[in-house]
Amino acid sequence: MPTISNKGKQMPESPIRKLVPYSEIAKKKGNKVYHLNIGQPDIKTPEVAMNAVKNIDLTILEYSHSAGNESYRKKLSAYYINQGISVNIEDIIITTGGSEALMFAMGSTMDQGDEIIIPEPFYANYNGFSTASGVTVVPVISTIETGFALPAVEDFEKLITPKTKAILICNPGNPTGYLYSKEEIMQLAALVKKHDLFLISDEVYREFTYDGDVHYSVMNVPGLEEHAIMIDSVSKRYSMCGARIGCIVSKNKEVMAAAMKFAQARLSPPTIEQIASEAALDTPQSYFDEVISEYRERRDTLIVELNKIDGIIVSKPKGAFYCIAQLPVNNADAFAQWLLESYDLDGETVMVAPAAGFYSTPGMGLNQVRIAYVLKKEDLISAVRILKAAIPVYNATQTKA
Repeated sequence: MPTISNKGKQMPESPIRKLVPYSEIAKKKGNKVYHLNIGQPDIKTPEVAMNAVKNIDLTILEYSHSAGNESYRKKLSAYYINQGISVNIEDIIITTGGSEALMFAMGSTMDQGDEIIIPEPFYANYNGFSTASGVTVVPVISTIETGFALPAVEDFEKLITPKTKAILICNPGNPTGYLYSKEEIMQLAALVKKHDLFLISDEVYREFTYDGDVHYSVMNVPGLEEHAIMIDSVSKRYSMCGARIGCIVSKNKEVMAAAMKFAQARLSPPTIEQIASEAALDTPQSYFDEVISEYRERRDTLIVELNKIDGIIVSKPKGAFYCIAQLPVNNADAFAQWLLESYDLDGETVMVAPAAGFYSTPGMGLNQVRIAYVLKKEDLISAVRILKAAIPVYNATQTKA
């Protein structure tokens, strides 16, 4: 029979979604499952976006421009300028989610066999995007002991080879919640200029910062115009994950011309979702103030509750809505599956994302999980209570085995 491609065989499975069949089985048993595994906010989408969809008056659902609707790109440019990021309409291409933007970035800057350095743990799909693009991920390890701060520049530099084309960061980070400081961004900027590399920054969680910390974009670094590529999305900012609208942003005209060819090859981004995304730019600041306050309270609640578990190690995230927790278990993957298959506390259990899938280095993160604090505080408390009760039961089963 015909066989699938080597690339298809090498595509990694999502650590976020691979346990879904087990959660479905748990629910069929009648158990309630607290989903801490996926960054799907429970925050309501802004009314202006929803109303724009409800009030659409179209007789033909046409293609949009391959770069995205001009009206949307103009409004998006104004949004960035308001954020202190000087971006013109020609610096923006609208994409089908931030995922496509990353694919365009890799396709426009790297060839088969080229290398991209990424601090790990990192968003698991970076592995998939790299595999699909024929690009090799070279990980540089950040540690839970430092709160997943940027590794030393020397650690990056010793990994640079003639095949290295880019460094990719997520700021604030998924899965760690770490927010890179201006000083750390400037260190990376100096490094990519020294070695003539691209600096790709996934900034989809830009608004989600806490404790007075300020997000600093790669687009703000003077003299980095030819090196900087920014990835963005409406998914988290407006709780519009299903819209699948993102963008690639760069002042490098050659990069954008190449990205435009990829954009033309897939014809255009979704029309209705662009209308919703354009309307979402009118979301009042009060919406974000309430959302950030809510996530800050959820973060604080989660960290307090997790620290009640003996043997746990967890760093306090500075941004986004994720954290990595190191559990007192020998295998978080097996533990996460066991929680769904074999355990419940008063008819309730928890779904977490095993963190090993967020690493590229074999053997890393085996006893870590990523937790998304996208549930209300009461549910977070209940979920951690279940984890606390489950860990000794699970470890006892491992001792017997």
